[in-house]
Amino acid sequence: MENGAVYSPTTEEDPGPVRGPRSGLAACFFPGRLVWYRHVLKGLQLVLSLLAFVCEEVVSQCTLCGGLYFFEFVSCSAFLLSLLMLIVYFTPLYEKIDATKIKSSDFYITPGIGCVFLLASIIFVSTHDKTAAEFAAIVFGFIASFMFLIDFHVMLREKRQESSLRKPENTTAPSALTEPLNA
Repeated sequence: MENGAVYSPTTEEDPGPVRGPRSGLAACFFPGRLVWYRHVLKGLQLVLSLLAFVCEEVVSQCTLCGGLYFFEFVSCSAFLLSLLMLIVYFTPLYEKIDATKIKSSDFYITPGIGCVFLLASIIFVSTHDKTAAEFAAIVFGFIASFMFLIDFHVMLREKRQESSLRKPENTTAPSALTEPLNA
Protein backbone atom coordinates (compact mmCIF):
# COMPACT_ATOMS: atom_id res chain seq x y z
CA MET A 1 0.00 0.00 0.00
CA GLU A 2 1.12 3.41 -0.71
CA ASN A 3 1.23 5.97 2.06
CA GLY A 4 -0.57 8.48 -0.06
CA ALA A 5 -3.64 6.31 -0.49
CA VAL A 6 -4.01 5.44 3.19
CA TYR A 7 -3.03 8.67 4.84
CA SER A 8 -4.67 11.91 3.80
CA PRO A 9 -3.99 15.34 5.21
CA THR A 10 -5.95 15.87 8.44
CA THR A 11 -5.44 19.58 8.95
CA GLU A 12 -6.90 22.44 7.01
CA GLU A 13 -5.01 25.42 5.78
CA ASP A 14 -4.68 28.39 8.13
CA PRO A 15 -7.42 30.80 7.02
CA GLY A 16 -5.47 33.78 8.34
CA PRO A 17 -6.71 36.47 10.67
CA VAL A 18 -10.48 36.52 10.95
CA ARG A 19 -12.07 39.91 10.46
CA GLY A 20 -15.57 39.20 11.66
CA PRO A 21 -18.11 41.48 13.31
CA ARG A 22 -16.58 41.00 16.80
CA SER A 23 -12.88 41.44 16.14
CA GLY A 24 -10.46 44.15 17.04
CA LEU A 25 -11.73 46.89 19.33
CA ALA A 26 -15.35 45.80 18.86
CA ALA A 27 -14.55 42.52 20.63
CA CYS A 28 -14.01 44.49 23.87
CA PHE A 29 -17.34 46.31 23.64
CA PHE A 30 -20.44 44.62 25.13
CA PRO A 31 -23.51 46.88 24.86
CA GLY A 32 -26.02 44.19 25.85
CA ARG A 33 -25.71 44.62 29.61
CA LEU A 34 -28.11 47.56 29.74
CA VAL A 35 -31.55 47.89 28.20
CA TRP A 36 -31.87 50.40 25.36
CA TYR A 37 -33.41 53.22 27.38
CA ARG A 38 -30.60 52.99 29.95
CA HIS A 39 -28.13 53.26 27.03
CA VAL A 40 -29.86 56.44 25.96
CA LEU A 41 -29.90 57.88 29.49
CA LYS A 42 -26.22 57.04 30.12
CA GLY A 43 -25.24 58.52 26.75
CA LEU A 44 -27.21 61.70 27.42
CA GLN A 45 -25.65 62.02 30.88
CA LEU A 46 -22.20 61.75 29.37
CA VAL A 47 -22.78 64.17 26.47
CA LEU A 48 -24.74 66.77 28.45
CA SER A 49 -22.30 66.89 31.35
CA LEU A 50 -19.43 67.27 28.84
CA LEU A 51 -21.30 70.07 27.05
CA ALA A 52 -22.00 71.82 30.36
CA PHE A 53 -18.32 71.57 31.28
CA VAL A 54 -17.12 72.84 27.89
CA CYS A 55 -19.57 75.76 27.89
CA GLU A 56 -18.51 76.69 31.40
CA GLU A 57 -14.84 76.58 30.37
CA VAL A 58 -15.54 79.11 27.61
CA VAL A 59 -16.52 81.74 30.19
CA SER A 60 -13.65 84.23 30.26
CA GLN A 61 -14.57 86.42 33.22
CA CYS A 62 -16.88 86.38 36.20
CA THR A 63 -17.80 88.71 39.03
CA LEU A 64 -19.02 86.09 41.55
CA CYS A 65 -16.81 83.15 40.65
CA GLY A 66 -17.77 80.75 43.46
CA GLY A 67 -20.81 79.42 41.61
CA LEU A 68 -18.82 79.09 38.41
CA TYR A 69 -16.02 77.13 40.10
CA PHE A 70 -18.46 74.84 41.91
CA PHE A 71 -20.32 74.20 38.65
CA GLU A 72 -17.01 73.51 36.91
CA PHE A 73 -16.03 70.93 39.53
CA VAL A 74 -19.43 69.22 39.51
CA SER A 75 -19.82 69.12 35.72
CA CYS A 76 -16.31 67.70 35.25
CA SER A 77 -16.87 65.14 38.01
CA ALA A 78 -20.24 64.15 36.53
CA PHE A 79 -18.65 63.66 33.12
CA LEU A 80 -15.80 61.55 34.48
CA LEU A 81 -18.02 59.40 36.71
CA SER A 82 -20.55 58.77 33.94
CA LEU A 83 -17.68 57.89 31.59
CA LEU A 84 -16.34 55.48 34.20
CA MET A 85 -19.73 53.79 34.59
CA LEU A 86 -20.07 53.40 30.82
CA ILE A 87 -16.59 51.92 30.58
CA VAL A 88 -17.39 49.43 33.33
CA TYR A 89 -20.74 48.44 31.79
CA PHE A 90 -19.47 48.09 28.21
CA THR A 91 -16.06 46.45 28.63
CA PRO A 92 -14.74 43.18 30.06
CA LEU A 93 -14.26 44.96 33.41
CA TYR A 94 -17.86 44.02 34.11
CA GLU A 95 -16.89 40.34 34.43
CA LYS A 96 -13.94 41.12 36.68
CA ILE A 97 -16.03 43.07 39.20
CA ASP A 98 -19.05 41.65 40.98
CA ALA A 99 -22.20 42.67 39.06
CA THR A 100 -24.12 43.47 42.25
CA LYS A 101 -21.36 45.87 43.32
CA ILE A 102 -21.47 47.60 39.95
CA LYS A 103 -25.24 47.99 40.06
CA SER A 104 -25.09 49.13 43.68
CA SER A 105 -22.41 51.70 42.89
CA ASP A 106 -24.42 52.97 39.94
CA PHE A 107 -27.55 53.06 42.12
CA TYR A 108 -25.87 55.37 44.66
CA ILE A 109 -23.57 57.39 42.38
CA THR A 110 -26.30 58.39 39.91
CA PRO A 111 -28.67 60.19 42.32
CA GLY A 112 -25.71 61.75 44.12
CA ILE A 113 -24.43 63.25 40.89
CA GLY A 114 -27.95 64.30 39.88
CA CYS A 115 -28.67 66.12 43.14
CA VAL A 116 -25.29 67.84 43.36
CA PHE A 117 -25.44 68.79 39.66
CA LEU A 118 -28.91 70.27 40.20
CA LEU A 119 -27.63 72.20 43.23
CA ALA A 120 -24.60 73.45 41.27
CA SER A 121 -26.86 74.57 38.42
CA ILE A 122 -29.13 76.45 40.82
CA ILE A 123 -26.14 78.16 42.46
CA PHE A 124 -24.67 79.00 39.05
CA VAL A 125 -28.00 80.53 37.96
CA SER A 126 -27.91 82.85 40.95
CA THR A 127 -24.29 83.95 40.41
CA HIS A 128 -23.81 84.07 36.63
CA ASP A 129 -23.05 87.19 34.58
CA LYS A 130 -25.70 86.54 31.88
CA THR A 131 -23.36 85.64 29.03
CA ALA A 132 -24.39 83.23 26.26
CA ALA A 133 -21.85 80.60 27.33
CA GLU A 134 -23.11 80.73 30.90
CA PHE A 135 -26.72 80.34 29.75
CA ALA A 136 -25.75 77.34 27.61
CA ALA A 137 -23.81 75.77 30.50
CA ILE A 138 -26.76 76.27 32.84
CA VAL A 139 -29.24 74.73 30.39
CA PHE A 140 -26.98 71.73 29.78
CA GLY A 141 -26.40 71.44 33.51
CA PHE A 142 -30.11 71.36 34.33
CA ILE A 143 -30.88 68.87 31.57
CA ALA A 144 -27.94 66.65 32.59
CA SER A 145 -29.02 66.69 36.24
CA PHE A 146 -32.53 65.66 35.20
CA MET A 147 -31.09 62.81 33.10
CA PHE A 148 -29.19 61.55 36.15
CA LEU A 149 -32.33 61.77 38.30
CA ILE A 150 -34.49 60.08 35.65
CA ASP A 151 -31.91 57.29 35.41
CA PHE A 152 -32.10 56.85 39.18
CA HIS A 153 -35.89 56.69 38.98
CA VAL A 154 -35.62 53.98 36.29
CA MET A 155 -33.13 52.00 38.41
CA LEU A 156 -35.39 52.33 41.45
CA ARG A 157 -38.38 51.07 39.47
CA GLU A 158 -36.35 48.13 38.12
CA LYS A 159 -35.14 47.30 41.61
CA ARG A 160 -38.71 47.29 42.97
CA GLN A 161 -39.90 45.07 40.13
CA GLU A 162 -36.99 42.72 40.71
CA SER A 163 -37.69 42.46 44.44
CA SER A 164 -41.40 41.87 43.88
CA LEU A 165 -40.58 39.01 41.49
CA ARG A 166 -38.23 37.41 44.01
CA LYS A 167 -40.56 37.63 47.03
CA PRO A 168 -44.15 36.78 46.17
CA GLU A 169 -46.62 37.52 48.92
CA ASN A 170 -47.75 34.50 50.87
CA THR A 171 -51.52 34.82 51.19
CA THR A 172 -52.07 31.48 52.92
CA ALA A 173 -50.61 31.15 56.38
CA PRO A 174 -48.87 27.88 57.27
CA SER A 175 -50.86 25.66 59.61
CA ALA A 176 -48.11 25.69 62.25
CA LEU A 177 -48.58 29.41 62.70
CA THR A 178 -52.34 29.30 63.00
CA GLU A 179 -52.55 26.46 65.52
CA PRO A 180 -52.43 27.34 69.23
CA LEU A 181 -49.27 26.39 71.10
CA ASN A 182 -51.08 24.33 73.77
CA ALA A 183 -53.01 22.12 71.36
